Amino acid sequence: MGEGCGKPLALEADRWCRRAVRWLAILASCGVLVGCNSGAPEGTSEGDTLVGETVTILGTLTGNGEDKLMAAIAPFTEATGIEVVYEGTDAFTTLIAVRVDAGNAPDIALFPQPGLMLEFAQRGDLIPQAREPLTSAYAPYWLDLASVDGDVYGVWMRADVKSLVWYNPQAFAAAGYDIPTTWDELTALSQQIIADGNTPWCLGMESGAATGWVGTDWVEEILLRQAGPSVYDEWVSHDIPFNAPAVEAALETFGEIVRDETQVRGGPTGAISIPFGDAPAPLFSEPPGCYLHRQASFISDFLPSGLIPEETVDVFALPGMTSEPPPVLVGGIVYAQFNDSPAATALMAHLASVEAHTHWANEGYISPHNEVSLDAYPDALTRNQAAILQDASVIRFDGSDLMPGAIGTGTFWTGMVDYVGGADAAAVLADIEASWPEPE
Repeated sequence: MGEGCGKPLALEADRWCRRAVRWLAILASCGVLVGCNSGAPEGTSEGDTLVGETVTILGTLTGNGEDKLMAAIAPFTEATGIEVVYEGTDAFTTLIAVRVDAGNAPDIALFPQPGLMLEFAQRGDLIPQAREPLTSAYAPYWLDLASVDGDVYGVWMRADVKSLVWYNPQAFAAAGYDIPTTWDELTALSQQIIADGNTPWCLGMESGAATGWVGTDWVEEILLRQAGPSVYDEWVSHDIPFNAPAVEAALETFGEIVRDETQVRGGPTGAISIPFGDAPAPLFSEPPGCYLHRQASFISDFLPSGLIPEETVDVFALPGMTSEPPPVLVGGIVYAQFNDSPAATALMAHLASVEAHTHWANEGYISPHNEVSLDAYPDALTRNQAAILQDASVIRFDGSDLMPGAIGTGTFWTGMVDYVGGADAAAVLADIEASWPEPE
């Protein structure tokens, strides 16, 4: 584990590397999860178990999500004696900026978007993490997503697999439909469903102030498949214009689905007005109101109760458009460390451990951790989602989450609403391109 810390790294990175290795060793000597704090005096310091120390976390998870997080952290507190205090908020983006600017940053923050985290890293507000211990836990792509100038700043908690099509196996079997494995087969299935007098897709874009993000996911999925990962990367980084021809082609392909009254339940008006969490419900009605729903793994929190995995609900990978295996679009939640304390560093090490990730997998979160077994997932439905991620040869992060906020959570969202409502594709994309912030 310590190998690599003596390489010619920058002095600061080397210091953090050695410090993280030391605290990982402390956790390892504790058996990671048992017995370290037995008989230790309260208030012990570096080199001991830090019993009585406190680490604060600020994040977006509330309710059930907060409960799952703290359950995964509980063994860490038991092993080390370090208390963890979590604060969940719906106003995270605003609150974290205010807290950091006021000199009152949490020890650790749980970011819903890596782009925002990296902004703090570029400002020098975050503590770099040792890359070497993380290389066995995460594929290079995940580490690069959380890095600035080669230094890793983020530890991934979970992955939201987006390239999923949800369906009702019983309804499919009753109608005689087969799972498509190519985009042409998906298109043919849609036409067969229409010919049978039914509606292929359920799709809802309404999400309060965030209305439109569902449309951005669709465009990203299609662009990644039509143009390939290299063009996708250039688009996300603005090395090509937002309104490049490949992007317009992807948007119009989306339009062939969402603006077709026969393809989408409720047509374009329904797509704009139906809340995204309500959209999949007709998959499970009798008779089905639709047969297909493309949405991320987190939509499971919004499904009707009583569904039986692989019997009345399942997923398949959104097919590719070339002979290559289909790429997988993902979102995710990532931790970053603001304050330089041994207790916070020790917690960051735990958060990257297979033990913590196995716990989250047990709770139904999809983990990007390489060492988490599919057997850790609670049912076939979550195992199937995790397998799609594990089997992916090309993974790309949600592009809007990596773009400047003015685009990714602004004009891209509103542009999708305008387009679905009937606006011209070229005009919509040109407006978004014109809103891209000038480099500082």
